[in-house]
Amino acid sequence: MRPIFFARTDRLVSRIELLSLETGNMDFSKLLAVITWLLEREQRVSHRFLRREFGLDQELLEDVCFELIHTRRVASQEDEEILVWIGDDGDPPAGISRDTASTKARAHAAQSRSSPRKPAEPTRTDAERRQLTVMFCDLVGSTALSTRLDPEDLREVITAFQNRCREAIERYQGFIARYMGDGMLVYFGYPQAHEEDAERAARAGLEIVRSMVELNSDVGDAYGLELSVRVG
Repeated sequence: MRPIFFARTDRLVSRIELLSLETGNMDFSKLLAVITWLLEREQRVSHRFLRREFGLDQELLEDVCFELIHTRRVASQEDEEILVWIGDDGDPPAGISRDTASTKARAHAAQSRSSPRKPAEPTRTDAERRQLTVMFCDLVGSTALSTRLDPEDLREVITAFQNRCREAIERYQGFIARYMGDGMLVYFGYPQAHEEDAERAARAGLEIVRSMVELNSDVGDAYGLELSVRVG
């Protein structure tokens, strides 16, 4: 499976290149981060699309759906075949159960399909096509760290790590789209595009890896840790 998919936004269609990653080699946390990003922007994504685009088998697809719907509560499921983005809050409005919200969503979808379609609007001429490079980085073994450190100490370690990452990212004009636990989802080419955005992402990733030496001297030694990072 090629590491490329297309994401549609209001003003542009962006070609996403996952830097130095093949879907088959992507670990679950990175895969989940990319699918979360895609679902937030598309609002609705079918199981069929995810299986074809990311080469998911049924078991892995079920794991992704469970994380998004039940663990993170950022999505709901419609007709058992479509994931629908419901936002970071995760829960339906007060007084409405999740089952009721899902039923209403299906009813709305059925009504939309049966309603006469409005005439298509004229094609926009001010849209642009832009290449976007996406990078994800996170701290290796952060789950194990949470069992060894007090919450305050763990927060200090993660904050120090994210600050080092942020410095490298900003130096190469990357845009931090989201903090995901100890990880960071980063865009190069948005909002400001450059001809060498893929190179900027690669250089930022290498600088983050190099910064771990200094981070271990400052923070790792203080807590008896050997910190390392994953970048993709």
